[in-house]
Amino acid sequence: MSLSKKKQAELREEKDWQRIDNAVFESEHFIEKYQKQLLIAIGIVVLVVCAYLAYNHFYIAPKAKEAQVALFKGEQYYRTGQDSLAIYGDGNGYIGFESIINEYGSTKPGKLAKLYAGISYANLGKYDQALAYLKDYDGSDKILSHLVNGTIGDCLASTGAAEEAIPYFVKAAKGVDNEVQSPVLYKKAGIIYRELGQYDKVIEMFSIIKNQYNSSELALEADKYIQEAEIMKGSK
Repeated sequence: MSLSKKKQAELREEKDWQRIDNAVFESEHFIEKYQKQLLIAIGIVVLVVCAYLAYNHFYIAPKAKEAQVALFKGEQYYRTGQDSLAIYGDGNGYIGFESIINEYGSTKPGKLAKLYAGISYANLGKYDQALAYLKDYDGSDKILSHLVNGTIGDCLASTGAAEEAIPYFVKAAKGVDNEVQSPVLYKKAGIIYRELGQYDKVIEMFSIIKNQYNSSELALEADKYIQEAEIMKGSK
């Protein structure tokens, strides 16, 4: 390196260190000037964090435990098809999904009660109530989310909003992706497309059943719907 280049490098390095020194000085000056405000801000953050932890430990955790105990009996009624008792309670210690949601809605069991209540209302044919709870459910469990989508589709299809139901059926079918549930969900979407006269979509839905779930019982009847759709499409 020539002398001039070496000198230039040293000057650049000196300037860099000078900038660093200035930045440190300005930072120290800023801290000294606003020390009180900074300490107050830090104190507020600490208080917020402590309040959040205390809230979770002393309120949410006990509430979640209470909710889980309350939910246990409801799950038994739900599994045995006693939907009215599951929703409204049995008058013998079990308060029902509705009350669990009202009292413990912010807890994980309270959120799960929304799912159970929505499906139970759907089983009773009370689709508006079912949709209100199912669409409000925000659990993170993927399997339950697919169940919710399928049930929302059923509710919409039963209330004259069949076209709106299709994406829910398809989303649920893709999500569960198994030989038992997916063909059923794709068929529901395919039948609605058939009623709407969208025969390309009918072919698409039943082709998925035929090709991707060929060991399912519904795959055996897929050709019937595909051939019918091709005929109807050609006669348009």
